[in-house]
Amino acid sequence: MKTLAKLPVTIVTGFLGSGKTTLLRHMLDNAQGRRIAVIVNEFGELGIDGEILKQCSIGCTEEEASGRVYELANGCLCCTVQEEFFPVMRELVARRGDLDHILIETSGLALPKPLVQAFQWPEIRSACTVDAVITVVDSPAVAAGTFAAFPDQVDAQRKLDPNLDHESPLHELFADQLASADLVILNKADLISPEDLARVRLEVAEELPPAVKVIEASSGRVPLDVLIGLGAGSEEHIDSRHSHHDHHHEGEDDHDHDAFDSISIELPQADESLLLDALTQLVVKHGILRVKGFAAIPNKPMRLLIQGVGTRFDKHFDRPWGAEETRTTRMVLIGQELDAAQLEAQLRAALCV
Repeated sequence: MKTLAKLPVTIVTGFLGSGKTTLLRHMLDNAQGRRIAVIVNEFGELGIDGEILKQCSIGCTEEEASGRVYELANGCLCCTVQEEFFPVMRELVARRGDLDHILIETSGLALPKPLVQAFQWPEIRSACTVDAVITVVDSPAVAAGTFAAFPDQVDAQRKLDPNLDHESPLHELFADQLASADLVILNKADLISPEDLARVRLEVAEELPPAVKVIEASSGRVPLDVLIGLGAGSEEHIDSRHSHHDHHHEGEDDHDHDAFDSISIELPQADESLLLDALTQLVVKHGILRVKGFAAIPNKPMRLLIQGVGTRFDKHFDRPWGAEETRTTRMVLIGQELDAAQLEAQLRAALCV
């Protein structure tokens, strides 16, 4: 009986809005025939990231693509590995003869070290290896000294953790995401000056072992051969990587990621400009961190994909509506202490629906 080689796994980490999902889309669009399974870890019952990734060309039918996208929607991967991650990995291990690679996108608040350590478990270690941990950095945010595009919301969530009494927990979380990295991508490099980019590179390098490569990118556009095939075997050396938050996972799991609310709102068809204006007003008024969803626009045959980080929105028509598909608008709003009924009422009032 032929012994199967270990299945390589790439873990993509970074703050919310740094460009992780865009990087994964780029990797899938340029898979060059590789059979890739994807584990998407994102807040939100609607699973918007999974829907986005299913639109990518990964060299298989729609039914096969649906079977390869795994969404862990009830919290941070580092907190749920035992109850969700392990069963998913066990299923992928059983299918590893049909796969060439696994991609895992962590949530924006995840600490990557415990996830990498999960690959030390015998049943996973015998079948899989962490090819690399890729940390995506929001270069303009680091240049501005905020580390994340919207640091107040992220920092507030960190302060709710009773085990954190640091003066700058957001910086320490940023450092911990770098501490596990085998490759760092300075994303959005085109949005800052060469001088600021050089400063960001120096700041990032201070948190990294000398062997870790740092590359620059715009919109996550990096050749696939640079991203996979690194052969880092991260699970072998992750224990020696220092983390500010190692004590979180020593004997107990007490992250309080419930501080973030995720609500799903379903609406009828809506005017595009009215919808975007209404969403922007909600973001400003309620401090909403992320907006993701699909909209049905009157007299438009295609579905409008909307993604927002703070007040910055990206949108495009991703596919035609199906003949039997209900033309409806579904949005996921992610933030802190959100009142679902209030937000839906305000959105409906702004749209006059």
